[in-house]
Amino acid sequence: MNTELKSQNKKPKKRENPFLNLGFNIIFPSIVMSKADDWLKITPIVALVIALMFPLGYGILDFIRSKKCNIFSIIGFGSILLTGVIGLLRLPKEYIAIKEALVPSLLGIIVFISAFTRYPLIKTLLFNDTIMNVGLINEHLQSASDQAMFHKLLSSSTLKFSLSFLLSAVLNYILACYFIHSETGTVEFNKELARMTFWSYPVIILPCPIVLMATLMGLIKRLEKLTKLNWEQMLVGIEVEAVDNKEKDKD
Repeated sequence: MNTELKSQNKKPKKRENPFLNLGFNIIFPSIVMSKADDWLKITPIVALVIALMFPLGYGILDFIRSKKCNIFSIIGFGSILLTGVIGLLRLPKEYIAIKEALVPSLLGIIVFISAFTRYPLIKTLLFNDTIMNVGLINEHLQSASDQAMFHKLLSSSTLKFSLSFLLSAVLNYILACYFIHSETGTVEFNKELARMTFWSYPVIILPCPIVLMATLMGLIKRLEKLTKLNWEQMLVGIEVEAVDNKEKDKD
């Protein structure tokens, strides 16, 4: 009963708007980089500076709000900066394909390495009080062997999740080779880059959430055996909703 009261009294944290995150870190900067010459009649350098302001500004505001670094803003800023430098320096078009594969590859490496530390990434992404009932789960991980098994579970889940970034890197490289044919710094190159960016959205966005959801389901199933709790007890909000429904039925 105390657990239910705590869950009811606990205010849910304000979640970040994924559409704003995607827009400011990927979509708006890409539009500026590809259409600035036609729409605004500005130089590529000015377009690059304007495009960089989107992820930089969003990242600063999100940091002020949540006191945490927005990884998507960091990725967006770095990706746009690399694309702009390649275009301004008129480097070979093959560099774009390398850059497109490099960003998710670096992320995958970071995620992979975190699996062998005390703080595997899955612990940050999934095992937090906005998604799971952390306090209740920890109460049911009483023995040292349970704690060790739980850490191994988080590490193995993180390793699985890192594979989604490898998949994104391969698909990004293929997309870049397919769309980019013109030399950097040309109008044709900007148009091809815009088409590639449009098609890269599902390539980047879909694999990670799908793998993350599958990882969450696997994590919950393993935790059910380890803690003797069911998934309704482990997920935040599910238990509270069930209690509310019972009270309504009584009324």
